[in-house]
Amino acid sequence: MIPNANRTLFRLKAAQRDLISACGGIERAAEICAYSKSTVGRWNADGPELMPLDAVMALEAECGRAEVTLAMAGLHGLRLAGEPEAAGVNECLMARHADTVTRAAELMTEGALAFSDAKVTPAEAARMDRAASALAAAVEEYRKTLASVRAEGGATLQVVA
Repeated sequence: MIPNANRTLFRLKAAQRDLISACGGIERAAEICAYSKSTVGRWNADGPELMPLDAVMALEAECGRAEVTLAMAGLHGLRLAGEPEAAGVNECLMARHADTVTRAAELMTEGALAFSDAKVTPAEAARMDRAASALAAAVEEYRKTLASVRAEGGATLQVVA
């Protein structure tokens, strides 16, 4: 069993991994927040080490995604207001759809791999959790874009050569 294995730790660790990934991986995140690659790697691993606030703020500012902040708020039953709006409805609709479908396929792939031997290991569960988290985020963004389409009375999709 992993030390300090609890819902809060797993949620924060998943948010940290998502944030590091959104910033371009361990090496890029280390450059951004001025911590060593080994330290950032420990934040990205399944151990109990959590990011300090200065690193969280630097990485969230860099990628424009408040992954850890949103996770912390969610763990306290809170939601944040003032999330940034999508750039343009027509530009984002197809991209959001494609991203959501891709994330769903990734979750299905991780599940199929995990279930193939009729045993789900903690590492497989962690990969499935990361894929589920990515899918949930994609669905949320997709729903926001669809709400914008509804509010604007629809969208005309165009293919530009």
